[in-house]
Amino acid sequence: MKHFVLATLAALVPFAAGADGHLPDLEGREIVVVTENAYPPLQFIDPASGEAIGWEYDALEILAERLNFTPVIENISWDAMIPAVSEGQYDMGMTGITIREDRDELVDFSAPYMVSQMRMLVAADEDRFATAEEFGADDQLLIGSQAGTTPFYVGVYDVLDGDEANPRIVLFETIPAAIQALMTEDVDMVLADSAGGQGYVSANPDRLQMIGDPLGTEEFGFIFPNDSELVAAMDAGIESMRADGTLEALDQRWFVDYALGQ
Repeated sequence: MKHFVLATLAALVPFAAGADGHLPDLEGREIVVVTENAYPPLQFIDPASGEAIGWEYDALEILAERLNFTPVIENISWDAMIPAVSEGQYDMGMTGITIREDRDELVDFSAPYMVSQMRMLVAADEDRFATAEEFGADDQLLIGSQAGTTPFYVGVYDVLDGDEANPRIVLFETIPAAIQALMTEDVDMVLADSAGGQGYVSANPDRLQMIGDPLGTEEFGFIFPNDSELVAAMDAGIESMRADGTLEALDQRWFVDYALGQ
């Protein structure tokens, strides 16, 4: 596993305020955070530099500054993440995790740091379907997805017939791999949250578009072992970032500026 301590963000994100005296003080403790690095723009490996970057990395660094802790990053696959955090192998997990009741039985969630809607991501010239109903009715069309994710379950139950083994769902190890398959015409649609999907569209406007009505709304949160004392502290930090516009500024940086190469 890759294991490293996040570098300072001060030079990159000027709105990363110093520790607020009214926020909890974690007294510089190390917090081991596990991620996948496969969900741009939330967290991914920059192909140019090889560095792990993204919205969640910036948010984590700001939280670390405000709450006075040292984040230590480790990597794991998505399918192993929730069980590993549930078992206490890590203090915290992040990878655009949708807050869901079934998951809440295994781990504790932070307050939501982002609200997104599920949308259909398709080729820029797609004209065979415009709605989820039209897609579902054409048995020649394929969805690219990653097993165990919210897009997978939305595809199974909201677009197709509820059969998780339906051969029209082509599984990939990561969402970026599914989107690459979409761009090479190996699948016909990938379900993506509107925030991340817009990042892909902005970076590839001649190849991708989002279509159709939203297929539900989802909230993202960080995860912790059940009854973790960190939840209250992180919630306070997230609320401070919401109140002073930091979350909005991160959205602008990663979903607009970065996608457009600014």
